[in-house]
Amino acid sequence: MSDYAAPIVYAVVIWWFLTGAILWLNHRPRRTHAWSFGATTLALAGALWVIAWSARQESEAGAYAAFTAALIVWGWQEMAFYMGYVAGPRRTPGVPTDRGLARFGAAAATNLWHEAAIILGFAAIAWLTAGGPNRMALWTYLVLWGMNLSARLNLFLGVRNLNAEFLPEHLRYLGSFFRRAPMNALFPVAMILATGFLLVLLHPAVTESASAFKRSGHTMMATLMALAILEHGFLMLPLPSAALWGWGLPARRPGADAAP
Repeated sequence: MSDYAAPIVYAVVIWWFLTGAILWLNHRPRRTHAWSFGATTLALAGALWVIAWSARQESEAGAYAAFTAALIVWGWQEMAFYMGYVAGPRRTPGVPTDRGLARFGAAAATNLWHEAAIILGFAAIAWLTAGGPNRMALWTYLVLWGMNLSARLNLFLGVRNLNAEFLPEHLRYLGSFFRRAPMNALFPVAMILATGFLLVLLHPAVTESASAFKRSGHTMMATLMALAILEHGFLMLPLPSAALWGWGLPARRPGADAAP
């Protein structure tokens, strides 16, 4: 079990720290965002270099490097969106009377450029890792992308806890597209599929012939998937998930989580 403890702890700590750091930076005064985003863009360039290097490293160090670099690339995507640099053509609240495709189209327009940037990020990582024995960065990025998309669709369809306090002031309009509901049809399907994918990710790490590379890399990815499933649970369970990153969030205001 000691062989699994280090990658599990590493994945949990870096997930918790990077999420909190991004929240803290996003909620800083707008005048600080250009500097923060500039520094993160330099980190993005470094992360892409590490991904290209680690793709040829079928080692435990290569697994850790690829996993960390993919998280940094994803962190850049999140900062670009939540700081408002790469969002979408629509930056106004939804119309309360919109239903069905009209509401979905309006919601999609709020993050259209963000989705395009995510696809470009995926293409870049796929290209950088093509032909290499280490594609941990690509799979890590896919886990983050898939579970992020699932979370946003669930917020759109309806969940118990909206977590609107995560939105910085300049993106409060996004809350108008969230819906509070005890359950939606997508949620159980997403949880079943995510759990199945978790088992797929974990299997190479627990076989008797698993190398240190596969054991550490697949354990970190499976842990990340488990954390994403936990975050999905927070959407439906009456738990104060924001408390995990209280240090990265401003003082909560009355009515901050209000939504239709």
